[in-house]
Amino acid sequence: MLTIRPATINDVALLSALIREFAEFEHELEQVVITEQDLMRDGFGADPRFRVLLAEWSGQPAGYALFFDFYSSWVGRPGIFLEDLFVRAAFRGHGVGRALLASVAGIAEHEKRYGLRWEVLDWNEKAIQLYRSLGATFLDQRRAVLLEAPAMRMLAATAPEVVREGQLSLKVD
Repeated sequence: MLTIRPATINDVALLSALIREFAEFEHELEQVVITEQDLMRDGFGADPRFRVLLAEWSGQPAGYALFFDFYSSWVGRPGIFLEDLFVRAAFRGHGVGRALLASVAGIAEHEKRYGLRWEVLDWNEKAIQLYRSLGATFLDQRRAVLLEAPAMRMLAATAPEVVREGQLSLKVD
């Protein structure tokens, strides 16, 4: 039997393990540096940066969805970005991924979000087939871009002095 539930701070060790399993599935385990302390602070602290749904099959952890808010300047409404959607190998083919995705969509609908966005690796044909069957639009004309440290630090060093000294803040306290 499948259940979907919000993760709690008590799930941090499990979430950490699932994130590593997902990274291993994507052949990028060496990229994972997140700690349980990071997850506690950023997901379950005073200012949560993300939300997580956990899927359980007959009480066994089967997968998870990690997502967060973003804003569309074109639509003028917030959306949800699905960062991770992962189902453990033993539970694939039973509708767990679809149920997690449907649950995130239900949250987006309830919160009146304009839509969901996510990325999929081009070699993950099963996921691509699932997303197509759900009516997802593939944004092939767009390319994902990521600026990581140290390149980000180099660019930030060219910002106006008020930004570098922390005098210009966009966060309202």
